[in-house]
Amino acid sequence: MSDYILQLEDISKFFGPVIALNGVTLRLKRGEVHCLLGDNGAGKSTLIKTLAGVHLADKGQYLVNGAPVRFRSPRDALDAGIATVYQDLALVPLMSVARNFFMGREPVRKLFGVLPVMDHASAEAIATEKLGEMGIRVRNAGQMIGTMSGGEKQCLAIARAIHFGAQVLILDEPTAALGVKQSANVLKLILKARQRGISVIFITHNANHAYPVGDSFTLLNRGKSLGTYAKADISKEALLDMMAGGAEMKTLMEDLEGVTI
Repeated sequence: MSDYILQLEDISKFFGPVIALNGVTLRLKRGEVHCLLGDNGAGKSTLIKTLAGVHLADKGQYLVNGAPVRFRSPRDALDAGIATVYQDLALVPLMSVARNFFMGREPVRKLFGVLPVMDHASAEAIATEKLGEMGIRVRNAGQMIGTMSGGEKQCLAIARAIHFGAQVLILDEPTAALGVKQSANVLKLILKARQRGISVIFITHNANHAYPVGDSFTLLNRGKSLGTYAKADISKEALLDMMAGGAEMKTLMEDLEGVTI
């Protein structure tokens, strides 16, 4: 069995003349948190969609458990145990916590012994239990999800993916729109997922959030990889410097000295 649960080897993706990804390699070990870092326009979204089965790579190879795969839809990725939690979370505000948790996979019971209907009691009990395991207390899983905080919604989306058997969890900027406390709760949830043996790809532009939970880091810039580093081999300050452009940012700051706005 391969040491890696998921690999992208020398992946490139083109949209007409636009080179969205250019020879990117990303390798995810079993039970690790791999942070994908990059500023806006670095190619993170294209890479996420390639991992999730939305896009087919134009060049390179995608492997799961050491075997080449060619996902033609997100359903193919889900069937292989790869779940993606996007920034919009794919939640419906006017539906209940339980309905959102089981959306498309609702438990059913037979009404009058023949008519299949959703088993709301079972759905609410399971949703409450699974959210509780992730540290989220829900008094009533029948409540509208619109009443939950942003951090609680993130936790629900992650708990849902874990409950339905995700082996790899891809998190798209999960702390981007959250406050300090809610961000901390999501980071704790990432660590809990790792403790369960789930491999996590944490996509973010915030090195301050990535460094405390990450085991390894891949940096993207304009569709190219700037390298992959184990935590023992790179400091948070070095990550920040690479993301900021290093010498380019230093020159810019020097140019701005004395400028009045």
